[in-house]
Amino acid sequence: MTKVYLDNNATTAIDPRVAKVMLAQFLDGPTNASSQHAFGRRSRSTLDAAIEAMGSYLGTRLDQPNGARLIITSGGTESNHQALTGLSDHGTLVLSQIEHPSVLATAKWLEHRGRTLRWLEVDQDGLVRLDQLEMLISADDHDIALVSLMAANNETGVIQPIRQAAEICQKAGIPLHVDGTQTIGKLPLNLEDSGISALTFTAHKFHGPVGIGGLWLAPEVKVEPVFHGGEQQLETRPGTEPVALVVGMAEALKWAVDEMTHSAEHCGVLRDRLENGILERHPDLVVQGKIHDRLPGTSSISFLKTDRQSMLMALDMAGIACSSGSACSSGSSPPSHVLTAMNRPANEIESTLRFGVSKFSTTEEIDKSIDSICIAYNKLRTKTYVDN
Repeated sequence: MTKVYLDNNATTAIDPRVAKVMLAQFLDGPTNASSQHAFGRRSRSTLDAAIEAMGSYLGTRLDQPNGARLIITSGGTESNHQALTGLSDHGTLVLSQIEHPSVLATAKWLEHRGRTLRWLEVDQDGLVRLDQLEMLISADDHDIALVSLMAANNETGVIQPIRQAAEICQKAGIPLHVDGTQTIGKLPLNLEDSGISALTFTAHKFHGPVGIGGLWLAPEVKVEPVFHGGEQQLETRPGTEPVALVVGMAEALKWAVDEMTHSAEHCGVLRDRLENGILERHPDLVVQGKIHDRLPGTSSISFLKTDRQSMLMALDMAGIACSSGSACSSGSSPPSHVLTAMNRPANEIESTLRFGVSKFSTTEEIDKSIDSICIAYNKLRTKTYVDN
């Protein structure tokens, strides 16, 4: 059976060009950038060059004293955790209701320890309400220390108004942390003039290795460490730096940025082909967030009169890999907190699957997926209808 991977919001296949440079780095000898001998100095040079290269791809200088910084982390979850816990130690945190589980869980952990949380709602199609952010900031009774918003939602793909949010926060002198996990390498970004204080990203979302990510900090922004016990990265993230993984992340980001226009067009065409092909046969189905700008490769579809878990298993048996929600919560498959925050009807929440195409996806895979999805839906919809 030919298998089709449509879960690229969860993780992506590593680009062979990235794997090649990583293998060369792994085979180049011991790498500890903190060592003072020749091996260590060479590792330090390689590491610094990779970090500076990533800065150039993101529109930020990372080689200036007291300038912007990039903290190397293990991925998006760690970066989000360090941002929320380390950018402020008191005051109110403002977040949207559709943030990634790593942000929501960290915020609730802080709430248990005395921090105040304020939540921004979203409209019925998944766009955050910035009018509420302006109201919260203008209120006299809120000591807002940090605002944290995702750049695009991982379930619906809806692109959030980060530029406007940054302008609101800048005027009020409030730092803005952005979870860019789903947008880095997919949407253009120039950090120098973004107005963002901190940005999270991770390599495995843009065809890089798993286990490596970054937390970018604007000039003059300070963050407290999560870990202690070493002097690496100015003691903000101690531990021996994984040079080969950093090199791989830099290489993946290079290709993602260089090929962004073509990849976005390719993914957008395939996403639309998938949605249109399914809707032509079943026009009663619902595509979530469709009226807003979305990530080119993301589709969230509600298969009414079925349940998402049955559809997911049926498609897996048919060789189609997709998701019933965030990769960090799909193991237990709870109802989507994103669709719940959007106030979607219960039958939509219970029946929604997420599909994510990538630059490696093909027209043939999409056409096979349309057939398999519609076959599975017809069977499960009929069974549900008869049973009820």
